[in-house]
Amino acid sequence: MLTQFGQIALFILVIVLFISALPIAAFIFRLIGLAPHKPTQVKTSTYESGMETVGKSWIQFNVRYYTYALIFVALDVTAILLYTWAVDLKSLGAAGLGVALVFIAILAVGYLYTWKKKFLEWK
Repeated sequence: MLTQFGQIALFILVIVLFISALPIAAFIFRLIGLAPHKPTQVKTSTYESGMETVGKSWIQFNVRYYTYALIFVALDVTAILLYTWAVDLKSLGAAGLGVALVFIAILAVGYLYTWKKKFLEWK
């Protein structure tokens, strides 16, 4: 069992080293002249789809966009957790089934609460 956790720790270490190496490599390439860097007024100007922006560029979005995004993420995580549970169903037994049903019940209560408060209706 320790070797499995060792593999996971090694994998995380490789990820951290790779992620930290990319910005360092970009900085070094810029210092030695391998990365192009010739800023001009045209390159640094703000544009949106090739056109100049009209009005304020900082606007507030409706909070419902974020709510739907959070619900999507929650359902996505639910699908991933239930898939891994279904793959290992035989070894988990009745206890695994009970835990999965409790998990689904908690999600159902939260969904019914938001539905009852009419938070999911678009106005």
